[in-house]
Amino acid sequence: MKTKPPKLSLTPNSTAEKLLLDLLSVPGGSGQEGAIADLVANRLCATGVPKSAIKVDQANRKSALKGETGNLVLRLPGTIRGPRRMLSAHLDTVPICQGARPAKRGKRIVSLDAHTGLGGDDRAGVAVILSTAIDIIEKKLPYPPLTFLWSVQEEVGLNGARNATLSLLGKPTLAFNFDGKLPTSLTIGATGGHRMNIEIHGVASHAGGHPEQGVSAIAIASLAIADLVNNGWHGLVEKNGKRGTSNVGVIHGGAATNVVTDLVHIRAEARGHDPKFRQRIIDEIEKAFHRAAKQVTNTSGQCGEVKIEGRLDYEAFCLPKDDPSVVAAQQAVEAEGYTPELNISNGGLDANWLTARGIPTVTLGCGQNEIHTVKEWLDLTEFHQARRIALRLATEV
Repeated sequence: MKTKPPKLSLTPNSTAEKLLLDLLSVPGGSGQEGAIADLVANRLCATGVPKSAIKVDQANRKSALKGETGNLVLRLPGTIRGPRRMLSAHLDTVPICQGARPAKRGKRIVSLDAHTGLGGDDRAGVAVILSTAIDIIEKKLPYPPLTFLWSVQEEVGLNGARNATLSLLGKPTLAFNFDGKLPTSLTIGATGGHRMNIEIHGVASHAGGHPEQGVSAIAIASLAIADLVNNGWHGLVEKNGKRGTSNVGVIHGGAATNVVTDLVHIRAEARGHDPKFRQRIIDEIEKAFHRAAKQVTNTSGQCGEVKIEGRLDYEAFCLPKDDPSVVAAQQAVEAEGYTPELNISNGGLDANWLTARGIPTVTLGCGQNEIHTVKEWLDLTEFHQARRIALRLATEV
């Protein structure tokens, strides 16, 4: 612990926690962020932000998912001179969080519904940057030019950041994304991710009367997945000093046990910091499914067919330690009396696409724990720590 930092002009913790609970209470899965975006905009307007300063882009229209709304952007001109700074967080939550009933329990916020996640990923980040904007406006704090970005569809491929209208952001020089656990952990790099849609076509037949006439798409899928597991290309993949991951995450197919299934849809992914090795994983996945399709035949000699479509969801990146955003984030953490730690993530972040599009971005945590599970909870001590760091990043030149 370092020397005590200067005191910041923050709203009371109880006020920020009430805001956080309100945000957590609003459903908003990927593509369904309309209600939560409205709540953020309404809170800004209630603080005195003119509606004309709040913009919504058309990022949703550029994604395959479409969705209810685009990214929400607040741009402020600044009251003091300095480089423009951007604070960001994503609005959407994963499906398991629908129906969450958030409640404060001691120094935590949890979901009272044991069957749902909380949605702290990333409503905690949404609350951090929203409370920062409110503090600056209500307390009339001096600040350099600022941009606040609440993005959409992060959980399904970083679509909001990928398709953001850059002209609305005002060319920020420094950028800070709030999404994760520890506010003192500065994520300066992240893996790249490739998603795949795999369609397996077999031949239908009666499973009791003439199973030999069928070609089971489920059998093909099973053989392919077993091939990947047995040869070390599924899960954590480590080959010749290279490292990546892969996962077959979704399988849909079949309607009855008395029919040899002729169609299966699979969704899979490959991740890696090394683009060449990630492509090797992709190639091995494709080979395994094509091999399996040839292994399953019927009495007429017919075999299955596999169609694979894939796309790069986000490319890996790593910021240099002397990047201005990295330096500024370290200084803000140190001003709070803590030692910053630099981190590389094995998951995708809005920072992947923001950095790729010319806005180098550091990601900081905000108290999230056990995300994407029904055990998810939020650490309020870390949440308030993130608020203090965010206010420093937004106001200290």
